[in-house]
Amino acid sequence: MEVTQRAISRLVAQAGQMLLAHGAESALVSSIMRRVGLACGVDEVEVALSADALVVTTVMKGHCITTTRSCADRGINMRVVTEIQRICILLEKRILDLSMAKAKLDAISPERYNRWLVVAMIGLSCASFSRLAGGDWAVFLMTFIASACGMIVRQEIGHRHFNPLVNFAATAFVTTLISTQAVIFNIGNLPTVVMASSVLMLVPGFPLINSVADMLKGHTNMGIARFVMASLLTLATCLGIVGAMGITGVWGWMG
Repeated sequence: MEVTQRAISRLVAQAGQMLLAHGAESALVSSIMRRVGLACGVDEVEVALSADALVVTTVMKGHCITTTRSCADRGINMRVVTEIQRICILLEKRILDLSMAKAKLDAISPERYNRWLVVAMIGLSCASFSRLAGGDWAVFLMTFIASACGMIVRQEIGHRHFNPLVNFAATAFVTTLISTQAVIFNIGNLPTVVMASSVLMLVPGFPLINSVADMLKGHTNMGIARFVMASLLTLATCLGIVGAMGITGVWGWMG
């Protein structure tokens, strides 16, 4: 019995660790961990979450096992989250047993889109915002170039595992440096819109949404931690933007 409970505890902890590392909100992490544990046969599952770790306790026939896992940030990836949810549902329906669930969990890989597709779509999305703000096609093109180049910088720095704050600051700096050329050379009808629209890719929307969701659902500590991290990312972005504006002397939409 103890061997089985230990295996269940490890499965529950692994599922929670993967969910937390890939950007799932705290209420979902706790819920999935409890459901996985109960579906595998334990009587009770208690979960405690923090910004970079989790603690899980399982109770089976009066016997308690507690385990702790650290949770490094692996980047937002909803494919991982949905795959773990599927495994949880299959466990509850008795389609999978403990060993099969473990094998499926180990097989999950955070697949990502082709990097050039991401660069193109980020460029188009930021450029579309410039059009919505009243910019002409010249503004659209400059915004596309600035945001696409910024995304390439962001990817390259990310691949080298730099601190996210450094990444956001450097990306904002390069993006703004390119977008200020629209103002310097008076490209398009609203060149300052290029500067405002090209850095929209750096808005930490997902962490901010998760932080509010966590606080509203009772996970106050997690919500505050995520809000602080999102605020620091915003600050790093602002520093990069101001640095580029200071060098070029173009204050654009801040002037």
